[in-house]
Amino acid sequence: MTATVVPLSESKKQIQLTARVLAEQKQAFSRNPLPSLGERLDNLQRLKKALLAHQEQFCEAIDKDFNGRSRDETLIAEVIPSVEGINYAMKHLKGWMQPERRHVSMLFQPASNKVYYQPKGVVGIIVPWNYPLYLAVGPLVAAIAAGNRAMIKMSEFTPHTSALLANLVEATFPRDLVAIINGEADVAADFSTRPFDHLLFTGSTTVGRLVMKAASENLTPVTLELGGKSPAIVSGDVPVEDAAERIAFGKALNAGQTCVAPDYVLCPSDRITAFVDAFQDAMARMYPTLRDNPDYTGIINERQYRRLQDYLADARSKGAQVIEINPAEEHFEDGCRKMPVTLLLNPTEDMKVMQDEIFGPLLPIVASKGLEDAMDFINRRPRPLALYYFGYDRDEQKRLLAGTHSGGVCINDALMHVAQDDLPFGGIGDSGMGHYHGKEGFLTFSHARAVFSKQKINSGKLIYPPHGGALHKLVYRFFIR
Repeated sequence: MTATVVPLSESKKQIQLTARVLAEQKQAFSRNPLPSLGERLDNLQRLKKALLAHQEQFCEAIDKDFNGRSRDETLIAEVIPSVEGINYAMKHLKGWMQPERRHVSMLFQPASNKVYYQPKGVVGIIVPWNYPLYLAVGPLVAAIAAGNRAMIKMSEFTPHTSALLANLVEATFPRDLVAIINGEADVAADFSTRPFDHLLFTGSTTVGRLVMKAASENLTPVTLELGGKSPAIVSGDVPVEDAAERIAFGKALNAGQTCVAPDYVLCPSDRITAFVDAFQDAMARMYPTLRDNPDYTGIINERQYRRLQDYLADARSKGAQVIEINPAEEHFEDGCRKMPVTLLLNPTEDMKVMQDEIFGPLLPIVASKGLEDAMDFINRRPRPLALYYFGYDRDEQKRLLAGTHSGGVCINDALMHVAQDDLPFGGIGDSGMGHYHGKEGFLTFSHARAVFSKQKINSGKLIYPPHGGALHKLVYRFFIR
């Protein structure tokens, strides 16, 4: 009898590939555990060259995945920060790699203390769908700069981008240095259980908890870049046109599908009408049309579109005043996944938009009584990934920074702290743990190895037994004071 051969499913193939590639990368790392500065710079340069050569293809692939994503948004929010991150790492990598001298107490002289930064090994990177290029390349740059090898699990919701990046990486790097893993959610779940030397996950808080739990079985250190409800505070005296325009840009970029997008606005009650008018004016200038406007991005897929429509219906049914910002009064039926930015006035705590991260173009406006009231509102809730303050009073800015917690802060802007090469990016509490970008990325993916070094002279003999002698008493007198 001939045995029946059951073909493997695509998911099983990818799971087997994950195991194979991880073993290959661990073996390769053991052969070269400390890549030189030249090797690392060469790898970064190759990555930069590949990105620049394929930037138009990435714009097209991401546009297809979103069923409408502005080329300029992709260049501004994904290509430019990716290339700038590489340039910054290449410029500063030599200094980052230098051992750091540390203080040595008189008790242990003559000796030296240094911290050496070693690569950790193989880094796993799990990428979300909202910025599939930047959120793959950013962690990869940090991992390569620190001398690691990397495996990247791309999102199943961006098949065109994921396939393009897989082809690019395969043509640019050997598989035992950088590899892309594609596949469905079960592949991602398996990926998080693998014994990486570090795992970075970007995504929702709910999934982040599962990733951390899976990684704990291997004692794999994790960096979690999550989300949450990032507030924007409008002060009592800032020109509302300034605040509204900048908040509108931050909310409309990628149709609000951004982990640091303003999730709700805290505005003095007597300024809400003026803020809404200014917000509508700003949106009309930036996006005079929506449906066929290539500058305005669609919702990634039908599942996310339905989720947002459900949030909107829930808010409307519970009494929210709904203001759809649709300057050309277009219709969005017959399969169009574009969704106008929509303001929600008079939101209540039981509405889904005030409980969950929105991740789309809905923006609740919450009435506040001033800065202290706004800070109290924020501090009663899980710590957000970003916090935005709009006001030119320096004392109020200082009070805000001293009296709140968040992953990052923008003062009189939105989103732009993420694009700063020399600022760490990361969350706190429910919005994540750990940092990367710039030097912090290098440190995250490095092991800080403490080295205490002494040569022939051994002052330690002063405290060797037998105890109780004159030298011991002298040491105690000098150092215990």
